[in-house]
Amino acid sequence: MPPVINREKCVGCGVCADICPLQVFSHHPGADRVPEVKRPYECWHCNACVLDCRAGAIELRLPLTHMLLYVDADTLKPKEQPVR
Repeated sequence: MPPVINREKCVGCGVCADICPLQVFSHHPGADRVPEVKRPYECWHCNACVLDCRAGAIELRLPLTHMLLYVDADTLKPKEQPVR
């Protein structure tokens, strides 16, 4: 799932386009101050754009397979066994 840029929050600095290792974003300040998500399916979900966005304008929606990597093991509970 591609990153999403909130147009109201974005200040047009272009840091996301500069920091992205896979060039997912394309930024042309003369055309539009908000960078475009040019290659959404190239995103590795590394979270660099989210962490470096000073305005907090980028949301990274993780696919379900990636969400499983972020589960805190302390919150998991063992499955209850049925009483026989």
